[in-house]
Amino acid sequence: MRQTRINRRKFLKRATGTAVGAIGFPYIVLSSAIGKAGSVAASNRIIVGCVGVGPQGSGVMRNFLGQKDAQVVAICDLKKQARQAAQNLVNNHYKNNDCKTYQDFRELMARDDIDVVLVATTDHWHVLVSLAAVRSGKDVYMEKPMGLSVAQDQAMREAVHQYGRKFQFGTQQRSSRNFRFACELVLNERIGKLHTINVWSPGSTSGGSPKPVPEPDWIDYDMWLGPAPYVPYTKDRCSNRLWWFVSDYALGFIAGWGIHPVDIAIWGGDNKVKTPVEIEGTGVWPSPDGVCDTARNWNIVCKYDSGITMNFTGDPMPEKWKKRYGRTTSHGTAFEGSKGWVHVDRSGINAHPKELLSAEFGPNEIQLTRSGNHVRNLLDCVKSRAETISNVDAAVQGDIICHISDIAIRLEQKIKWDPKKERFVNSDEANRMLKRAMRSPWRL
Repeated sequence: MRQTRINRRKFLKRATGTAVGAIGFPYIVLSSAIGKAGSVAASNRIIVGCVGVGPQGSGVMRNFLGQKDAQVVAICDLKKQARQAAQNLVNNHYKNNDCKTYQDFRELMARDDIDVVLVATTDHWHVLVSLAAVRSGKDVYMEKPMGLSVAQDQAMREAVHQYGRKFQFGTQQRSSRNFRFACELVLNERIGKLHTINVWSPGSTSGGSPKPVPEPDWIDYDMWLGPAPYVPYTKDRCSNRLWWFVSDYALGFIAGWGIHPVDIAIWGGDNKVKTPVEIEGTGVWPSPDGVCDTARNWNIVCKYDSGITMNFTGDPMPEKWKKRYGRTTSHGTAFEGSKGWVHVDRSGINAHPKELLSAEFGPNEIQLTRSGNHVRNLLDCVKSRAETISNVDAAVQGDIICHISDIAIRLEQKIKWDPKKERFVNSDEANRMLKRAMRSPWRL
């Protein structure tokens, strides 16, 4: 929706109409082109390119396809099958053959007609691809988690602000009524004074054959590795089932899933979880004979200077939490206060006392941003230039909690984090882990 592109479209439309009229042939303008029949005029549509269209990426892409004022025009994926499947899906949706495909994301970024880029690659590409989008003047929907290091998160945040772009993080629970309502109960102290937050998520998996095999012809393996260290191709390394749990490409589910309940914890905790935090914990690690090497499970305690304690663990959740909250789900966020508690996950919400669930908030109380659809919220903010519900600052805050949790269990020592300086105050070793080297020629 850049004004320069709109002007160019109007010019071409006028030029085409004049030329056809001069020749004298009749012509037909589709109703969708002028915004009739329940559609949006082409000049007012938000043009979308998608980088990474595996299971998660194609799911978010379908959400974009369902928005009448958005149009997906380009697909990029290093896997041939995924690229072709997504292109077919888009073309079938629009009843045309206009969707272009790319193997190199830089070619998609070079297009000046694209307004928004969906980034749903493997985790180790999230920041590099999103930086390219932002620097080329595009707004971004980035699937979670963010970077492979705190330094990557910081670079992403700096670029979004520097270039004035809109950024939506894939923590879509913020666009759910129950999660918002739970956080509003906490922020308005309906549970009393907050003192504890309990967070849990699915754990990582293990396994995967480390045996090198010939590279298949359906993937550009060297480009898939990108900034990650070079290692010979193995059959499980690039699979959507296991790459999440290989530390060269991800932190495992301590970030890949953990960011969801952690994000709700910081949404409801607000300023109380922005203070310095002392963090320690232990991890359970897979056997070294597989390709997966991220923590299978973890048990982390974060003690904030505000007096809040946040407990963060992988599934299964502790038995005492199951009994207390009446839930057996593999994920969730629970806020404990001096007068009660509220627990929320994707299956529902529970509270004590039960009357909390029918609470209403007055005009002078805290009411969080309403969003019923994460993609819709981004598109609205692209138009208005308002802040998205999962903006880059909130994204970095939550992602950093996952990073320092991973660092704590790797070092197996108590470390103290200063959120203002974004550094550890008592461990040079931990501070060295805030950055990661990248394979040439890739850099932030």
